[in-house]
Amino acid sequence: MDFLAGCLGGAAGVLVGHPFDTVKVRLQVQSVDKPLYRGTFHCFQSIIRQESMSGLYKGIGSPMMGLTFINAIVFGVQGNTMRRLGEDTPLNQFLAGAAAGTIQCVICCPMELAKTRMQMQGTGEKKSSSRKVYKNSLDCLARIYQREGIRGVNRGMVTTLIRETPGFGVYFLAYDLLTRSLGCEPEDPYMIPKLLFAGGMSGIASWLSTYPVDVIKSRLQADGVGGKYQYSSIMDCTRKSIQREGWRVFTRGLTSTLLRAFPVNAATFATVTLFLLYVRSDEAPKDCETAPRHAPIQTQPSSL
Repeated sequence: MDFLAGCLGGAAGVLVGHPFDTVKVRLQVQSVDKPLYRGTFHCFQSIIRQESMSGLYKGIGSPMMGLTFINAIVFGVQGNTMRRLGEDTPLNQFLAGAAAGTIQCVICCPMELAKTRMQMQGTGEKKSSSRKVYKNSLDCLARIYQREGIRGVNRGMVTTLIRETPGFGVYFLAYDLLTRSLGCEPEDPYMIPKLLFAGGMSGIASWLSTYPVDVIKSRLQADGVGGKYQYSSIMDCTRKSIQREGWRVFTRGLTSTLLRAFPVNAATFATVTLFLLYVRSDEAPKDCETAPRHAPIQTQPSSL
Protein backbone atom coordinates (compact mmCIF):
# COMPACT_ATOMS: atom_id res chain seq x y z
CA MET A 1 0.00 0.00 0.00
CA ASP A 2 2.90 2.35 0.75
CA PHE A 3 4.28 1.78 -2.72
CA LEU A 4 0.90 2.45 -4.36
CA ALA A 5 0.42 5.55 -2.22
CA GLY A 6 3.83 6.82 -3.28
CA CYS A 7 3.02 6.27 -6.94
CA LEU A 8 -0.27 8.16 -6.62
CA GLY A 9 1.38 10.96 -4.69
CA GLY A 10 4.20 11.23 -7.20
CA ALA A 11 1.74 11.30 -10.08
CA ALA A 12 -0.14 14.16 -8.40
CA GLY A 13 3.15 16.00 -7.97
CA VAL A 14 4.06 15.57 -11.65
CA LEU A 15 0.67 16.86 -12.81
CA VAL A 16 0.91 19.93 -10.60
CA GLY A 17 4.57 20.71 -11.21
CA HIS A 18 5.29 19.82 -14.83
CA PRO A 19 4.30 23.21 -16.32
CA PHE A 20 6.76 24.91 -13.97
CA ASP A 21 9.43 22.41 -14.98
CA THR A 22 8.87 23.15 -18.67
CA VAL A 23 9.33 26.87 -17.99
CA LYS A 24 12.45 26.16 -15.94
CA VAL A 25 14.07 24.14 -18.74
CA ARG A 26 13.19 26.70 -21.43
CA LEU A 27 14.76 29.51 -19.36
CA GLN A 28 17.84 27.46 -18.50
CA VAL A 29 18.77 26.59 -22.07
CA GLN A 30 17.59 29.60 -24.11
CA SER A 31 20.22 31.54 -26.07
CA VAL A 32 21.63 34.56 -24.26
CA ASP A 33 22.17 36.33 -27.61
CA LYS A 34 18.60 35.87 -28.81
CA PRO A 35 16.48 35.14 -25.72
CA LEU A 36 12.88 34.19 -26.39
CA TYR A 37 11.69 34.86 -22.86
CA ARG A 38 12.20 37.82 -20.52
CA GLY A 39 11.38 35.91 -17.36
CA THR A 40 9.24 33.24 -15.72
CA PHE A 41 5.81 34.79 -16.30
CA HIS A 42 6.65 35.92 -19.83
CA CYS A 43 7.75 32.36 -20.59
CA PHE A 44 4.44 31.02 -19.28
CA GLN A 45 2.49 33.49 -21.40
CA SER A 46 4.55 32.83 -24.54
CA ILE A 47 4.21 29.05 -24.34
CA ILE A 48 0.44 29.23 -23.82
CA ARG A 49 0.02 31.79 -26.64
CA GLN A 50 2.22 29.96 -29.17
CA GLU A 51 1.78 26.31 -28.21
CA SER A 52 -1.47 26.32 -26.17
CA MET A 53 -1.76 24.83 -22.68
CA SER A 54 -0.50 21.50 -23.99
CA GLY A 55 2.88 23.14 -24.56
CA LEU A 56 3.35 23.35 -20.80
CA TYR A 57 2.89 19.59 -20.54
CA LYS A 58 5.38 18.59 -23.23
CA GLY A 59 7.48 15.64 -22.09
CA ILE A 60 5.19 14.69 -19.20
CA GLY A 61 5.05 11.08 -20.40
CA SER A 62 8.68 10.50 -19.44
CA PRO A 63 8.43 11.39 -15.73
CA MET A 64 5.08 9.59 -15.52
CA MET A 65 6.62 6.41 -16.97
CA GLY A 66 9.66 6.57 -14.72
CA LEU A 67 7.63 7.32 -11.62
CA THR A 68 6.96 3.71 -10.59
CA PHE A 69 10.58 2.64 -10.96
CA ILE A 70 11.93 5.71 -9.16
CA ASN A 71 9.51 5.18 -6.27
CA ALA A 72 10.48 1.53 -6.00
CA ILE A 73 14.20 2.31 -6.02
CA VAL A 74 14.00 5.21 -3.56
CA PHE A 75 11.67 3.34 -1.22
CA GLY A 76 13.79 0.18 -1.15
CA VAL A 77 17.20 1.83 -0.90
CA GLN A 78 16.17 4.39 1.72
CA GLY A 79 14.41 1.82 3.89
CA ASN A 80 17.22 -0.73 3.73
CA THR A 81 19.84 1.94 4.39
CA MET A 82 17.99 3.21 7.47
CA ARG A 83 17.63 -0.34 8.80
CA ARG A 84 21.34 -0.98 8.30
CA LEU A 85 22.30 2.30 9.93
CA GLY A 86 20.02 1.40 12.82
CA GLU A 87 19.52 4.69 14.60
CA ASP A 88 17.04 7.29 13.35
CA THR A 89 19.14 10.46 13.42
CA PRO A 90 19.34 13.51 11.13
CA LEU A 91 22.75 12.36 9.86
CA ASN A 92 21.43 8.92 8.99
CA GLN A 93 18.48 10.54 7.27
CA PHE A 94 20.93 12.46 5.09
CA LEU A 95 23.00 9.35 4.34
CA ALA A 96 19.94 7.23 3.52
CA GLY A 97 18.56 9.96 1.26
CA ALA A 98 21.91 10.37 -0.49
CA ALA A 99 22.09 6.61 -1.11
CA ALA A 100 18.57 6.57 -2.54
CA GLY A 101 19.32 9.59 -4.72
CA THR A 102 22.42 7.93 -6.11
CA ILE A 103 20.79 4.63 -7.05
CA GLN A 104 17.67 6.11 -8.66
CA CYS A 105 19.81 8.07 -11.15
CA VAL A 106 19.84 4.94 -13.32
CA ILE A 107 16.20 5.67 -14.18
CA CYS A 108 16.14 9.40 -13.51
CA CYS A 109 18.83 10.41 -16.02
CA PRO A 110 17.32 8.85 -19.19
CA MET A 111 13.86 9.95 -18.04
CA GLU A 112 14.94 13.58 -17.66
CA LEU A 113 16.86 13.47 -20.94
CA ALA A 114 13.67 12.50 -22.80
CA LYS A 115 11.67 15.06 -20.82
CA THR A 116 14.11 17.85 -21.65
CA ARG A 117 14.23 16.99 -25.36
CA MET A 118 10.44 16.85 -25.53
CA GLN A 119 10.12 20.15 -23.67
CA MET A 120 12.50 21.85 -26.11
CA GLN A 121 10.66 20.52 -29.16
CA GLY A 122 8.90 23.30 -31.04
CA THR A 123 10.27 26.08 -28.86
CA GLY A 124 9.02 29.46 -30.08
CA GLU A 125 6.93 27.94 -32.89
CA LYS A 126 3.19 28.07 -33.44
CA LYS A 127 1.49 24.80 -32.60
CA SER A 128 0.07 24.49 -36.11
CA SER A 129 3.47 24.90 -37.80
CA SER A 130 5.59 23.05 -35.25
CA ARG A 131 7.54 20.11 -36.73
CA LYS A 132 7.71 17.20 -34.32
CA VAL A 133 11.02 15.35 -34.19
CA TYR A 134 9.86 12.95 -31.49
CA LYS A 135 6.41 11.37 -31.24
CA ASN A 136 6.68 10.70 -27.52
CA SER A 137 9.21 10.06 -24.77
CA LEU A 138 9.89 6.44 -25.76
CA ASP A 139 10.39 7.44 -29.39
CA CYS A 140 12.77 10.15 -28.21
CA LEU A 141 14.94 7.69 -26.26
CA ALA A 142 14.84 5.17 -29.12
CA ARG A 143 16.05 7.77 -31.64
CA ILE A 144 18.79 8.98 -29.30
CA TYR A 145 19.93 5.36 -28.82
CA GLN A 146 19.99 4.76 -32.58
CA ARG A 147 22.19 7.82 -33.14
CA GLU A 148 24.40 7.85 -30.06
CA GLY A 149 24.10 4.45 -28.39
CA ILE A 150 23.88 3.85 -24.65
CA ARG A 151 26.19 6.78 -23.96
CA GLY A 152 23.72 9.14 -25.60
CA VAL A 153 20.79 7.80 -23.57
CA ASN A 154 22.79 8.47 -20.40
CA ARG A 155 23.88 11.99 -21.39
CA GLY A 156 24.08 14.08 -18.23
CA MET A 157 24.50 11.09 -15.88
CA VAL A 158 27.42 12.60 -13.97
CA THR A 159 25.62 15.90 -13.38
CA THR A 160 22.49 13.99 -12.40
CA LEU A 161 24.51 12.07 -9.80
CA ILE A 162 26.08 15.28 -8.49
CA ARG A 163 22.62 16.83 -8.20
CA GLU A 164 20.60 13.90 -6.84
CA THR A 165 23.02 12.50 -4.26
CA PRO A 166 23.29 15.59 -2.03
CA GLY A 167 19.85 16.81 -3.12
CA PHE A 168 18.04 13.80 -1.69
CA GLY A 169 20.27 13.93 1.38
CA VAL A 170 19.30 17.55 2.03
CA TYR A 171 15.65 16.75 1.45
CA PHE A 172 15.62 13.94 4.00
CA LEU A 173 17.61 15.99 6.49
CA ALA A 174 15.39 19.07 6.13
CA TYR A 175 12.19 17.04 6.36
CA ASP A 176 13.43 15.19 9.42
CA LEU A 177 14.39 18.42 11.22
CA LEU A 178 11.12 20.13 10.31
CA THR A 179 8.88 17.26 11.37
CA ARG A 180 10.79 16.90 14.64
CA SER A 181 10.41 20.58 15.41
CA LEU A 182 6.75 20.80 14.32
CA GLY A 183 5.68 17.57 15.97
CA CYS A 184 3.42 15.03 14.32
CA GLU A 185 0.81 13.31 16.47
CA PRO A 186 -2.09 11.26 15.06
CA GLU A 187 -4.53 13.21 17.21
CA ASP A 188 -3.21 16.56 15.99
CA PRO A 189 -5.87 18.17 13.73
CA TYR A 190 -3.05 20.03 11.96
CA MET A 191 -1.00 16.92 11.19
CA ILE A 192 -1.62 17.04 7.43
CA PRO A 193 -0.88 20.79 7.08
CA LYS A 194 2.34 20.17 9.00
CA LEU A 195 3.26 17.35 6.63
CA LEU A 196 2.52 19.55 3.63
CA PHE A 197 4.54 22.45 5.02
CA ALA A 198 7.49 20.25 5.93
CA GLY A 199 7.48 18.54 2.55
CA GLY A 200 7.16 21.77 0.59
CA MET A 201 9.92 23.55 2.49
CA SER A 202 12.17 20.51 2.27
CA GLY A 203 11.72 20.45 -1.48
CA ILE A 204 12.71 24.11 -1.68
CA ALA A 205 15.80 23.48 0.49
CA SER A 206 16.79 20.54 -1.68
CA TRP A 207 16.54 22.52 -4.92
CA LEU A 208 18.45 25.48 -3.53
CA SER A 209 21.30 23.21 -2.46
CA THR A 210 21.94 21.80 -5.94
CA TYR A 211 20.33 24.20 -8.42
CA PRO A 212 23.55 25.35 -10.19
CA VAL A 213 24.26 21.72 -11.09
CA ASP A 214 20.74 21.38 -12.48
CA VAL A 215 21.37 24.29 -14.87
CA ILE A 216 24.45 22.56 -16.28
CA LYS A 217 22.59 19.23 -16.48
CA SER A 218 19.75 20.78 -18.46
CA ARG A 219 22.16 22.44 -20.88
CA LEU A 220 24.07 19.23 -21.48
CA GLN A 221 20.90 17.22 -22.03
CA ALA A 222 19.42 19.86 -24.36
CA ASP A 223 22.71 20.15 -26.27
CA GLY A 224 22.42 18.68 -29.75
CA VAL A 225 18.78 19.59 -30.29
CA GLY A 226 18.68 20.65 -33.94
CA GLY A 227 21.91 18.77 -34.68
CA LYS A 228 24.25 21.42 -33.25
CA TYR A 229 26.48 20.59 -30.28
CA GLN A 230 28.03 23.34 -28.16
CA TYR A 231 29.60 21.54 -25.20
CA SER A 232 32.18 18.78 -25.02
CA SER A 233 32.09 18.17 -21.26
CA ILE A 234 30.73 19.39 -17.93
CA MET A 235 33.66 21.76 -17.42
CA ASP A 236 33.36 23.07 -20.98
CA CYS A 237 29.65 23.77 -20.46
CA THR A 238 30.32 25.47 -17.11
CA ARG A 239 33.17 27.58 -18.50
CA LYS A 240 31.30 28.70 -21.61
CA SER A 241 28.13 29.46 -19.64
CA ILE A 242 29.99 31.66 -17.13
CA GLN A 243 31.98 33.41 -19.87
CA ARG A 244 28.88 34.35 -21.83
CA GLU A 245 26.36 35.00 -19.07
CA GLY A 246 28.29 35.47 -15.83
CA TRP A 247 27.50 33.83 -12.52
CA ARG A 248 23.80 34.72 -12.87
CA VAL A 249 23.52 31.82 -15.29
CA PHE A 250 23.20 29.54 -12.27
CA THR A 251 19.93 31.20 -11.26
CA ARG A 252 18.21 30.84 -14.64
CA GLY A 253 14.75 29.35 -14.10
CA LEU A 254 15.13 29.42 -10.31
CA THR A 255 11.88 31.34 -9.78
CA SER A 256 9.77 28.75 -11.61
CA THR A 257 11.62 25.95 -9.83
CA LEU A 258 10.86 27.34 -6.38
CA LEU A 259 7.27 28.13 -7.38
CA ARG A 260 7.00 24.50 -8.44
CA ALA A 261 8.80 22.93 -5.47
CA PHE A 262 6.27 23.73 -2.77
CA PRO A 263 3.01 22.77 -4.52
CA VAL A 264 4.58 19.64 -6.03
CA ASN A 265 5.62 18.35 -2.64
CA ALA A 266 2.36 19.55 -1.11
CA ALA A 267 0.35 17.63 -3.70
CA THR A 268 2.52 14.56 -3.23
CA PHE A 269 2.21 14.54 0.54
CA ALA A 270 -1.51 15.30 0.50
CA THR A 271 -2.20 12.40 -1.86
CA VAL A 272 0.03 9.96 0.01
CA THR A 273 -1.29 10.95 3.43
CA LEU A 274 -4.98 10.83 2.50
CA PHE A 275 -4.55 7.51 0.69
CA LEU A 276 -2.76 5.91 3.64
CA LEU A 277 -5.32 7.26 6.10
CA TYR A 278 -8.09 5.81 3.93
CA VAL A 279 -6.62 2.30 3.51
CA ARG A 280 -5.20 2.17 7.01
CA SER A 281 -8.10 3.53 8.97
CA ASP A 282 -7.29 1.09 11.78
CA GLU A 283 -3.63 2.12 11.94
CA ALA A 284 -2.68 5.55 13.27
CA PRO A 285 0.54 7.03 11.88
CA LYS A 286 3.16 7.16 14.60
CA ASP A 287 5.30 9.85 13.05
CA CYS A 288 6.30 11.39 9.75
CA GLU A 289 10.03 11.62 10.11
CA THR A 290 10.96 10.79 6.54
CA ALA A 291 9.70 10.87 2.98
CA PRO A 292 11.70 11.29 -0.23
CA ARG A 293 10.62 13.57 -3.07
CA HIS A 294 9.64 10.58 -5.17
CA ALA A 295 8.68 8.15 -2.39
CA PRO A 296 5.85 7.62 0.07
CA ILE A 297 5.91 8.65 3.68
CA GLN A 298 6.06 5.90 6.26
CA THR A 299 3.83 5.31 9.22
CA GLN A 300 6.15 3.21 11.44
CA PRO A 301 8.04 4.58 14.46
CA SER A 302 11.32 4.46 12.54
CA SER A 303 11.95 6.47 9.42
CA LEU A 304 11.11 3.74 6.99
